[in-house]
Amino acid sequence: MKRLLATFLPLVLLFGAVAPAAAAPVTPEYVIVVGGVSLMKWEKYKGPQAHDLWWANFVRAGRIRTEQLREKYGPDAKITWLVYKKGYVDRGAQEGKDLISFIDSVGEKFNLNIVYFDKGTEVINYLNRGQPRDQVKIAFFEFFGHSNKAAFMFDYSSALDSACKSWLHTSELNQIKKSNFTRDANIRSWGCHSGELMSIHWRKSVGNRMWGAIGKTQYMTHELPILSSPNGKWVN
Repeated sequence: MKRLLATFLPLVLLFGAVAPAAAAPVTPEYVIVVGGVSLMKWEKYKGPQAHDLWWANFVRAGRIRTEQLREKYGPDAKITWLVYKKGYVDRGAQEGKDLISFIDSVGEKFNLNIVYFDKGTEVINYLNRGQPRDQVKIAFFEFFGHSNKAAFMFDYSSALDSACKSWLHTSELNQIKKSNFTRDANIRSWGCHSGELMSIHWRKSVGNRMWGAIGKTQYMTHELPILSSPNGKWVN
């Protein structure tokens, strides 16, 4: 042992102790999910209960939030929109407009990474593998779209009247890796009823708290959605 120390000590004095490798810097990513809007062929007969009389309900809300993020974090912050594409293709055909080009123009204006998806599994895949998650952690995740207490409903009243075929359900949240997110990530759903169950399951499955609404929400033109139920409130 003495002979080994005698051999090793001069090397330490010469080169110094080996310092542990510095951890790679983590880049925050700000993710906004934009669900699809209802089709007026289903909604036009529903009177005051009709959804999405304006096609840009969710896109406008996402843009308002994006402007706030750019103001706070600067022009180079990594902001990603996940957009349910078919909803805007179908609504665009109904309105005689190329809504995808409009959404793309928002991406160009605000330097966004826009990722179009069709199924909820694609949202999960992006959260897990859309970026190198050892280097890029999700610091912000917000959903603008239709929801009930147990699911984000990406195509509510689009493919089917008052129903959906594309969703992210509470039973699927355990497929999202907790390690994707920063410890203090800001998570929020602006859809109806998310705070009644979705927030609880998100906390259990993913780890971070999710703000959600008790009751319904209403999308606005020049501000973020508001609570619209008489006894509604935000919970996390």
